Amino acid sequence: MNRLSIPLLCICALLQPVNAARAQDPFGTANDATIKLPGLNEYAPAGAAGAAAAKGRTVRMEAALTEDGDPIKYGLTWRIFHPIPGPDGKLPLLASSEGGSADFEFEPGDYFIHVAFGRAGVTKKLTVPKDGPLEKQRMVLEAGGLVLNAVSGIDARIPATQLRFNIYKADEGIDGEQQLVVEDVKPDTIVRLNAGTYHIVSEYGAVNAVIRSDIRVEAGKLTEAVIQHRAAQLTLKLVSEPGGEAIADTAWSILTSGGDVVSESVGAFPTIVLAEGEYTAIARNKGKVLQREFTVLAGQNSDVEVLLN
Repeated sequence: MNRLSIPLLCICALLQPVNAARAQDPFGTANDATIKLPGLNEYAPAGAAGAAAAKGRTVRMEAALTEDGDPIKYGLTWRIFHPIPGPDGKLPLLASSEGGSADFEFEPGDYFIHVAFGRAGVTKKLTVPKDGPLEKQRMVLEAGGLVLNAVSGIDARIPATQLRFNIYKADEGIDGEQQLVVEDVKPDTIVRLNAGTYHIVSEYGAVNAVIRSDIRVEAGKLTEAVIQHRAAQLTLKLVSEPGGEAIADTAWSILTSGGDVVSESVGAFPTIVLAEGEYTAIARNKGKVLQREFTVLAGQNSDVEVLLN
């Protein structure tokens, strides 16, 4: 991929597969446990109400990523709901199924069908008549996949253990806040999402190296985003001479050029990640307070030594 500034995107159309498994699961098989149900209230677990839906007319259901796409053969979660909320205010869950296409039996009446593929999902209303034709139900998810990663500086790869991504809806809600879609996403993880624009928050380390960017996910495509951080990893050392051994039991404070404290720690050589800029390191050891100004340059990891004398 070519490298751009913040962030770099590579939109990859899904190609004709070389095997059936890749064709049906272009966005991986990770288990996305938390599933939102667009357009539906909270639902109650399946119970006695499910037995009422166990006999009747059989309806075949299938789902695809796009209008002209092939049916997805696995990775789907189907849920059937009664349209009238129960005493607890939740929509009763009548039946569920996991895998690919599914067959359900219905008594005549109205139902809500929801199908999820990772964080992507769609809901529709189904009316089952007493007689007459009953067509197969095809659900179009209009979904794609998103893979996130990041570099420091131009192309310095950041260890996966120091990266995390939070994905939000790009549009603000009625409360003025952006809705969290999925949090703590690790690099190189395929996240299945409905097509649309998402706000990505990339955190490198735990101090102030944070990059925000809007990324668009297209239906039937895999979007790979490499976000460029302007930050570096520093190791702090209190030494008696340049290049000397780090002195233990040292308390550290890191201040910005404006005097704000951004990090505090205790140790012989703590390691932190800081956004590009000017800082002051203050070291405290056995009643002595010493300091040093230093500069953080993107992608240039280094040691910051403070001399004891």
